Amino acid sequence: MPLLDATAKGVYVIAPTPFHDDGRVDDASIDRMTDFFLEAGCDGMTVLGVMGEAPKLDAEESLALVRRITARAGKAGIIVGVTAPGFAQMRWLARNSMEAGAAGVMIAPPSHLRTDDAVVTYFRQAVEAIGEDIPFVLQDYPQLFQVQMPFGTIRRIVEACPSCVMLKAEDWPGLEKIAAIRAAQSKGEMRALSILCGNGGIFLDFEMERGADGAMTGYAFPDMLVDLVRLSAAGERDRAHDLFDAHLPLIRYEQQPGLGLAVRKHVLKRRGIIAADAQRRPGSGLTPAARAEVEYLLSRVARHDPRARLAPA
Repeated sequence: MPLLDATAKGVYVIAPTPFHDDGRVDDASIDRMTDFFLEAGCDGMTVLGVMGEAPKLDAEESLALVRRITARAGKAGIIVGVTAPGFAQMRWLARNSMEAGAAGVMIAPPSHLRTDDAVVTYFRQAVEAIGEDIPFVLQDYPQLFQVQMPFGTIRRIVEACPSCVMLKAEDWPGLEKIAAIRAAQSKGEMRALSILCGNGGIFLDFEMERGADGAMTGYAFPDMLVDLVRLSAAGERDRAHDLFDAHLPLIRYEQQPGLGLAVRKHVLKRRGIIAADAQRRPGSGLTPAARAEVEYLLSRVARHDPRARLAPA
């Protein structure tokens, strides 16, 4: 399996973890989901991310999920979220995931870090723990992890850690940060780095124009994200924005803190990709009112994109 590097582009969809209603991992839905994502044109998948409910899986379940998806995904790049409270856990999952065929891992900073020096030191130590031979994605998501990483700090991490090959850009607002990275690279002041963007894709239209290489997010229509990235890369600005605008109300609805995963899983179930929209406890489902709102939004999207024309629930 090719390792992740700074040339990575396209869509690496964040995969949820499918569960049965009783909380068991749903292997059949994992297989169906993997097939769908790759047939939709995704270049890879990220598993055990924030929306993958990773903390609710034990170590054996986590590794079994990685092995199942890497075995099925062929040459597609599989990135594994290995963020953990301690480096021993991080190393165990990272090394075993790479042995299973993963292309790389993703690491986010712990919330207690408060200075730039502390952040840089943390990532140096993380690399020492997992090994310099494992390429990693730097996850910049201050809204969740409560760690601010301005452009200068990201540049220091990239310089200090040659195995950092990708930034998952999820700062909000983050357009100027992307532009600063690309400007520094154009001047030869920073080495090459792939930039894939998250946040449910809510700023992906302009993030692509600022120099992003694609998306790493889990919006329930990853096939739309594939089209958007392709249109943006081809310079078809109006077509890209028209497609994005049609989906934006549903993207926005899916971005609700605490509710987003329930929305995402509901839509994936409605599309026939997973069998159940269950979350492993603790988790929250959709109220009847919220389900009705999602169905209304799907009908609105369907006016412009036939992929949202679903059979009645």
